[in-house]
Amino acid sequence: MPVIRWVTRRDRAASGKIMKMRKSAFGDWFNAGMDAWSLGSEASTVMALRTARIAMGGSDALAETNLMFAEKMQATFELQVAAMTGRLGTAPAGATRKAIGFYRRKVRANRRRLTAR
Repeated sequence: MPVIRWVTRRDRAASGKIMKMRKSAFGDWFNAGMDAWSLGSEASTVMALRTARIAMGGSDALAETNLMFAEKMQATFELQVAAMTGRLGTAPAGATRKAIGFYRRKVRANRRRLTAR
């Protein structure tokens, strides 16, 4: 059975009070792995939706292809800027989770857009 550790952190919303929070016994890398798994699951759905739209052909297919490449270039640039300016943090596991979260928001927005029609 995994061991549960308690850590204390200052709660900014509670005027600096110290509170106990439960920390995952599996560690930050396990959580990052679960985030990556969820991202992969959502991304495969978006890939299927995009493939279907492109396979239908026509002006919608061309527009989707152009949008896909533009979004990928923009997302790559934004994440590089975030990494260079320190917005991802200094801890490797934390930076990994923030990067995955960044891409996950982009994938989720695409899924919503592709299923809205």
